[in-house]
Amino acid sequence: MGSKTKTFTFEEVAKHNHRKDCWIIVKGKVYDVTPFLDDHPGGDEVLVTATEKDATTDFEDIGHSDSATQMMEKYFVGEVDTNTLPAQVTSNNSVRQPTQAPPAYNNQSSGFVVKMLQYIVPLLILAFAFGLQYYGKKNKSTESEN
Repeated sequence: MGSKTKTFTFEEVAKHNHRKDCWIIVKGKVYDVTPFLDDHPGGDEVLVTATEKDATTDFEDIGHSDSATQMMEKYFVGEVDTNTLPAQVTSNNSVRQPTQAPPAYNNQSSGFVVKMLQYIVPLLILAFAFGLQYYGKKNKSTESEN
């Protein structure tokens, strides 16, 4: 990045919204990812659908590695004027925060539940099988005594 970076309006960036000309906005920076479309591990469609909006949340939700973040620098073309971002993107604290916080909490708690169920369900099945076996043997012994 040079000392003087170009600043784009949201409308200017949004015009670059197809496979032959694909720009995305992540953390206030504009990237021309057109040459990377064929190499993107998630496919080119993911990047094309990230155009015409602030893709920061999408980028962070995936959990890109540090090397992916460093790789982005070669596609950097400038910054976006945050005053030109659409209202729903500019006010992401009031609009997106309620929708972001619960999924993070739910993902953590549901992940914990799934891990616990991976251990508890087999143990319950095993306990049920032993219970049936024990009950079956007990019934056979009482039937043979009669």
